[in-house]
Amino acid sequence: MSDPHLLLERDGHVAIVTMNRPAARNAWSLELLARMWDAWQTIDSDPDIRVAILTGAGGTFCAGADLVAPSQQGAVIASGVTTNPLYVQAVRLFASKKPIVAAIQGAAVGAGLGLALSADFRLASLDARFTANFVKLGFHPGFGITYTLPRLIGPQRAALMALTGRRIRADEALAWGLVDEVVPFDDLRPAALKFAHEIAENAPLA
Repeated sequence: MSDPHLLLERDGHVAIVTMNRPAARNAWSLELLARMWDAWQTIDSDPDIRVAILTGAGGTFCAGADLVAPSQQGAVIASGVTTNPLYVQAVRLFASKKPIVAAIQGAAVGAGLGLALSADFRLASLDARFTANFVKLGFHPGFGITYTLPRLIGPQRAALMALTGRRIRADEALAWGLVDEVVPFDDLRPAALKFAHEIAENAPLA
């Protein structure tokens, strides 16, 4: 199942899910999140797929939520956590049953950072940047970042990112444990495939 904005490919036992909105820097919408959940369900239901790669087309992994979309302006962002449709869709992604490897190029900003953190592993290109910019916009970190980020990099560094909105470079992210590998931009997809196949070649039951 593929559509113009979310591509689903297959390489042996590995599925590759690509956010395909490069002109919008792969900013996601409610519709894109819903389609991504459909993709995870398709992957989970296929016993021959053992691992998934999540990436973005073009030079940006994900610039966060598409705040200019009419369906997501103001009231959606400011609504309560339990009723915010962005939160409802986003939290479903954590229910994926199979390992996910995020291949991150360029910016992973705000909710894009949260999306990267929903994966089990993260590979980044040398130009990757990670930003929890919510404080710059006037609302609290979304996508469960206040839970997932401290578990990866510790509470002190997570607080630094969340309270300053500081941009973290790929080399810093590697040193902090935010990503697992850093490679040149042109090597990112091959490295992600190699990493995913290293997992997929093992016994699925284990």
